[in-house]
Amino acid sequence: MLKRTFAFSLFALVAAAGSAQAQEKLVFAIGGSPQSLQGQTAQEFTRRLQERLGDDIQIEYYDSAQLGDERQLIQRLRMGTVDLAAISSIMSSVAPEFALFDLPYLVKDRDHLKRIDQEIVMTDLAQSAESQGLKILSTWENGFRHITNSRRAVTVPEDLHGLRIRTPQSDWRTRMFTTWGANPTPMAFSEVFVGLQTGVIDGQENPLSNIYGARLHEVQEYLSLSSHVYSPIWLTAGQNGWSQYSEEVREAISAAAAETQEWALARGVELDEELLTAMQEAGMSVNEVERDAFIAASNPVYEVFAEQVPNGQAMIDRAMALAEE
Repeated sequence: MLKRTFAFSLFALVAAAGSAQAQEKLVFAIGGSPQSLQGQTAQEFTRRLQERLGDDIQIEYYDSAQLGDERQLIQRLRMGTVDLAAISSIMSSVAPEFALFDLPYLVKDRDHLKRIDQEIVMTDLAQSAESQGLKILSTWENGFRHITNSRRAVTVPEDLHGLRIRTPQSDWRTRMFTTWGANPTPMAFSEVFVGLQTGVIDGQENPLSNIYGARLHEVQEYLSLSSHVYSPIWLTAGQNGWSQYSEEVREAISAAAAETQEWALARGVELDEELLTAMQEAGMSVNEVERDAFIAASNPVYEVFAEQVPNGQAMIDRAMALAEE
């Protein structure tokens, strides 16, 4: 009996030590650059969370895809080698419902986004992610996406014909640009600068903060303000890892994430103004697109989404109805 008690006590001590060791640090990684809105938001979140956690748990923060691109980060979240990550467009490869945010001109403005977040993301989409081993903690911002290229101004979809446009590794984003007549080239964001510089691709599409943060304006001549997609980014944990954190740690992460969401949306508004001026001053040629022409050319993308994604048309209808509130 004594041996059994000792063995059980020893096992409990080892388990407790392992648990304590696991809680000594949290690894947080993103694919974006430090200067991008994604990077700025991640740093703000890290600061707020570290304040809440104190000195007992240290946050190890990595940007610029140091721990892998977003596809690799998703796998690391599932394996538990990364605790938290910011994941964007590639989420549609995890659960097809996330492709809602790949539909062109769906999100009207940031107030509309917040309503979609409350009514659709943190309910339906979060549940879909959990079934795939991921925990959605908060919706942050990459921003409204615009098109840049080195060959000509893009005003209507026909201007994209023949252009090799880098897209995220998302089937829906490539479908969008194929529908508009471009030659989409999926590529990790960390490879885009060199791709543009060497002429492997002619252009790309990203929020202004990503374009400027990665210095893409240095290797692109034309900026076409299309605002064709509002691109969220989701603070994400692995479902298994999340379930093993203490209640105090989970509460600290959730509170810091919610505060950071408000910060990110406000910062996004500021950067839209600041960076447009900065890129014009850097010599980029800036033009507006004919929005109605792009919306009309986007109908096939909506039709495929409604056909292929479970409850796709209902989700589109719900999201669009929220724009009118």
